[in-house]
Amino acid sequence: MKISDLHHVSLAVDDIEEAKYFYGALLGFSELKRPDFDFPGAWYQVGNSQLHLIQNKEAETLRSENKIDSRDGHFAIRVDDYYQTVEFLKGKGIEIVQKPHSKSGFAQIFCMDPSNNLIEFNVDQKNLKEQE
Repeated sequence: MKISDLHHVSLAVDDIEEAKYFYGALLGFSELKRPDFDFPGAWYQVGNSQLHLIQNKEAETLRSENKIDSRDGHFAIRVDDYYQTVEFLKGKGIEIVQKPHSKSGFAQIFCMDPSNNLIEFNVDQKNLKEQE
C-alpha cells in the first residue's frame, strides 16, 4: 500500500447549522459542494484535505463532556503562526487551551466545536516565533 495523502476527516455533529456557523463563519473554512445525501451534513476544504460533517445525534463518537482534554480523539491542522492563531480564535470567542512547549514537538492550541469535537492547531516548535 502506498499512501499519497489524508483525504478527509469525518465528524459527527449534533446540529449541522451550528456546526456550519462554527467551521464556516468563525473559523473561515471554505465550504465545498456536497452530494445530495439523505442526511444533513457539510463538507469543507482544509489545506489539501477535507472535513466532512455529518449530523448524527446518536453517533458513538460524540463526547458528552465539554472539557478540552488533549488526550481525547482530535484532528490537527497545521497553521503558519501560533500566536496569530491564538489571537484569531480568542477574537472569535472560542475557548482554547495552549500548549506551546508540548513534549510532542508541536506548539499546540486546542479548542472544541459546538458538538464537543476537539480540534488542534499547531506549528513545529522550531518555527515558534516568540511573541513580541
